[in-house]
Amino acid sequence: MNSDLLTIEIGSTITKANAFRLSPEGVFEHLAQGFAPTSVDEGDVGLGVERAQAALEAVLGRTLKDPQIYINSSAAGGLRMTVHGLTQSMTARAAREAALGAGAIVKLVTVGPLDAYDLDAIREIRPNIILLAGGVDYGEKRVVLKNAESLASLGLHIPIIYAGNAVIRKPVQEIFGAAGIETLLADNVFPDVDVLNIEPVRHLIQEVFNRHIIHAPGMTRLGELTDQQILPTPGAVLHAAELFADALGDCLVFDVGGATTDVHSVSDGSREWADRLTEPEPRAKRTVEGDLGVFINAGNIFEMADDAEERFRIDEVKALPETEQEMAVTRWLTARAVETAIRRHAGVVMDLYTPTGKRQVVKGKDLSAVRWVIGTGGALTRVPGGAEILRAICTGPGKYLFPQPDAAILMDRDYLFSAFGTLASAYPNEIKNTFSRWVEGQP
Repeated sequence: MNSDLLTIEIGSTITKANAFRLSPEGVFEHLAQGFAPTSVDEGDVGLGVERAQAALEAVLGRTLKDPQIYINSSAAGGLRMTVHGLTQSMTARAAREAALGAGAIVKLVTVGPLDAYDLDAIREIRPNIILLAGGVDYGEKRVVLKNAESLASLGLHIPIIYAGNAVIRKPVQEIFGAAGIETLLADNVFPDVDVLNIEPVRHLIQEVFNRHIIHAPGMTRLGELTDQQILPTPGAVLHAAELFADALGDCLVFDVGGATTDVHSVSDGSREWADRLTEPEPRAKRTVEGDLGVFINAGNIFEMADDAEERFRIDEVKALPETEQEMAVTRWLTARAVETAIRRHAGVVMDLYTPTGKRQVVKGKDLSAVRWVIGTGGALTRVPGGAEILRAICTGPGKYLFPQPDAAILMDRDYLFSAFGTLASAYPNEIKNTFSRWVEGQP
């Protein structure tokens, strides 16, 4: 293939453009990269895209040749979403797992029958999409149907995904159809006890995200440049992590940003802990820590640490650190963000006392089988010490099921991981090949 391929990531503040060429061996070769401020405030995100592409072509030294274009974006924000199930430990939790990584921001989770307070909260949130779940297949029906009636009564003309008990799909469709509400059907997220099925819901949420993102100013004309879906940036990263794991083994990906810290893991865990899990976990999991950021949310990290005020001052925190002291405070914030985020993402080993004695159980994701820990994003890759920060959390199972000390550390210093995930929708096998070659070239 001789044509250029162009990936565009439209972030909340920065737009990134990456040019690639696909080699005869089926490996993507990175040609050049360009950056520009995202131009939402100018009323047209396309302006920032054009500037980022111009910066790329200046580095490349030529104009791209009729490139194939692939786009991911978080510029319009995620879909505001509410989730409604029957039990917190089963369907509500499963539905929330499905939403993360698919371009949705879960603003509310309810369990059991919706009451007047729940309905008022939904009205105040003004969600872009609602996910209704509940009941294993052939199980509870009455509460789910009542919740469908309550949601229909809100008069919110937004898509509602139903991913609950399969035997009541038709009446649920009729309830929402009578209210003029678009209903999207997915397989039950919790079809049976200890069976988690989140991928069908995740794909539907991404479809709705693709429709939603077009409403960002100027995005319509960008949508005409590609015949591929415009992906949510977190979804692109998660897809890249899944293909990386398929090619090279279980992985854990950290993206520490100015406002949030995202953690993606792809692992089935180890046999040692499998029979101690209290509830099923998805193979591909994403958590977003909205209070952990090294710039906008740096104050939250300072408040969590006893020694912060003794070592650094909040006025030393910079979005783009330049001096040694500014880099030191960003490095310290990044380390605290990683340490806190991994504890929230990983499984916890707990003692359970039973009539037959004490036994250990695990609640959450087992990361002890992770072979690769990957750092991406600016804070981890552009400030010295990122690899050491990731190495410090590879302590093996203890109270938390962390990666083993011999896990390999990879740093995505050119910030290509999300670009690879964007290309993966059309070139999954080639992206696997590229990851294998990419790892070979790491220091």
